[in-house]
Amino acid sequence: MDMNKTLEGRLASLRRLMADRGYDAVVLRNNPDLRWLTGAERTFDDESAHTALVTAEGQWLHTDSRYFNTFRERLGGDSVWDIDQDVVGHAEWAAARIADTGSRTVAIEDTATVAFLDELVERTADSVELPRLHGDICDLRMVKDTEELELLREAQRITDEAFEHICGFIHAGLTEQQVRVELENYMLTHGADGLSFGTIIAAGPNGANPHAQPGERVIEQGDMIVMDYGALYHDYHADMTRTVCVGEPSAKQREVYDIVRRTHEACAAAIRPGVIGREVHELSVRLIAEAGYGDCYGHGLGHGVGIEIHERPNFGRLYDKPVPAGSVVTVEPGIYLPGEFGIRLEDCGVVTENGYEPFTASSHDLRVVGH
Repeated sequence: MDMNKTLEGRLASLRRLMADRGYDAVVLRNNPDLRWLTGAERTFDDESAHTALVTAEGQWLHTDSRYFNTFRERLGGDSVWDIDQDVVGHAEWAAARIADTGSRTVAIEDTATVAFLDELVERTADSVELPRLHGDICDLRMVKDTEELELLREAQRITDEAFEHICGFIHAGLTEQQVRVELENYMLTHGADGLSFGTIIAAGPNGANPHAQPGERVIEQGDMIVMDYGALYHDYHADMTRTVCVGEPSAKQREVYDIVRRTHEACAAAIRPGVIGREVHELSVRLIAEAGYGDCYGHGLGHGVGIEIHERPNFGRLYDKPVPAGSVVTVEPGIYLPGEFGIRLEDCGVVTENGYEPFTASSHDLRVVGH
């Protein structure tokens, strides 16, 4: 795969947007967007340490000494990016590049800080128009290219493998935290560069809290355990939830699990290019309500996944836009019974011309563990 060709394609899509809007340049500070446009894998972290300027003719990236060599190593000597580590503030650097390129209409992502914007306005002396990009690059990132799909599939492969491992590890008497440590350690020693997000291990009544944090609760025989987790691979995220039972489930546990499974599979079957995200979510709400548990399901059905764990598009009550082919999304209905247990079933996969293709390989069958 020619990575420079891939990057040129990503930059071309940004430049088409710029031409349509009449922008001479864009200033970028959002790390996920910079990761996508530069292709510099395992380089960005939580620091807001980089600024880029893109025009119709060139692309410049400003960083500092902590990252400069890594960028050069990752991108190679034939990089399409002009990278510097000048000891200068980000707004001052951006103002200088704007002046050098003669840009007059310069769009800025709305994720930039007010402090950065205020300084840039001051340094350009009101001679430059500074319209906002409201998630426009996030929209460009929705449709994944071949390189991205390969990374996402590998992240999910590690995540599926970890599920098989943890099912053989869990037994009554362990704490949620012990299960979390074992699961995360397995991923990190079997190919993951990091974790997609803070792992959720929620046993028994804790499973009724969709984003419960693992703690010192001791797992008991008969507990349902909600496990929501994912491996990070070269900056791309996996996201998967499986609910298992320690010992044989009760009739009610099986009933609720079957409702969640049927809802998941019906919604997955409804996904196709152009479907409105909200409509797939509403299908999940209707199916769970018809089964008698409408008050026990409050979150959205799913969300986009890629360089960020939550991206566009999504299957939520407010997302009234079409879901494009090539986007990667989760499907994760759940039922949560306070004081009893919770069940969620989540796959991650790509929207194809033929429908929805899960990356997740783990079975939807209810897994009985700890015996």
